[in-house]
Amino acid sequence: MKRFVVAFAALTLGSSLAFADEKPSDAEAAKIKETISAWGCSGGEYEKESEGTGVFEVDDAKCKDGQYDFKLDKDFKILSVTRD
Repeated sequence: MKRFVVAFAALTLGSSLAFADEKPSDAEAAKIKETISAWGCSGGEYEKESEGTGVFEVDDAKCKDGQYDFKLDKDFKILSVTRD
């Protein structure tokens, strides 16, 4: 039983590390910047989900009325905006 628990923990930890986010390319980052600047926002940290979903994330973008997190689809259309 103890071996099963250790194997399960190792499998779970290993699979979560395999799906780490990555940096978007320069062209993708430019399109992300264009999209959030249309909302009056700038800055933040850009990430591209590596699960094959094509979703981009912007964490801690500075906007006129506060700080926000954005999720964009593969076509750089906003999926969600969350106040940070």
